[in-house]
Amino acid sequence: MNLSNIAVQLYTLRDYCQNEADLEQTLRKVREIGYEAVQVSGIGPIAPEKIKQLADAEGLRICATHVSLDSMVNDFDNTVQMHKLWNCKYVGLGSIPDEYRTSGEGYSTFAKQATEIGRKLQEHDLQFIYHNHQFEYQKFAGRTGMDILQQESDPAAVGFELDTYWVHVGGVNPVDAIHQVKGRMGVVHLKDLEIVDYKQVFAEIGEGNLNFKAIIEACREIGVEWYVVEQDVCRRDPFESLAISFNNLKQFL
Repeated sequence: MNLSNIAVQLYTLRDYCQNEADLEQTLRKVREIGYEAVQVSGIGPIAPEKIKQLADAEGLRICATHVSLDSMVNDFDNTVQMHKLWNCKYVGLGSIPDEYRTSGEGYSTFAKQATEIGRKLQEHDLQFIYHNHQFEYQKFAGRTGMDILQQESDPAAVGFELDTYWVHVGGVNPVDAIHQVKGRMGVVHLKDLEIVDYKQVFAEIGEGNLNFKAIIEACREIGVEWYVVEQDVCRRDPFESLAISFNNLKQFL
């Protein structure tokens, strides 16, 4: 990990990315903090060409996205074109649709669908990546949903974008989970967890209880390319939260 491959997940700043003017200001602030890349997710209906223009103006790379499964299936050509425009290899799905979550068979069905999509994306030198939450760690006949996704999808076609917070909430050591996707994870979501008033809450990197020294070491060992900072909910100004996370991550360079 180095400074140039630490990115911001724009979902953290979604309230400040809903129109062109706000996105322009947001990207400027992100760059001023020190980040050199962003993941596009949760922003408003802004033309891809304009997003590219605004990112380029601030010297920010677009390292990954989250797009809908519908876009991947029913608007495939435009999805590919957008990622090519952005010089963005990683096509991310933020969550498995609800209808697949309730059974092992559902996860098996989705694993096949993800493989089909991933293979089509590979034809365009793009990589499908899947971002987890906690529910993928529910067990079905002794296997978690995540086990099924990993075991029943094509390792070459389906990559993962593990979220350290949600892995931990799912009852799994993030370091173990990272090693399980060796060769299949180019992008990781870094997110910390803190206990406040008896409840788990999102925290800035290094301000919570996750062992980020071990997490970063594991990511290095498996060859992670992009380290993306995300915080679903911030208890202070989100730009301040992102600055705290960025500065705390510097100790692991």
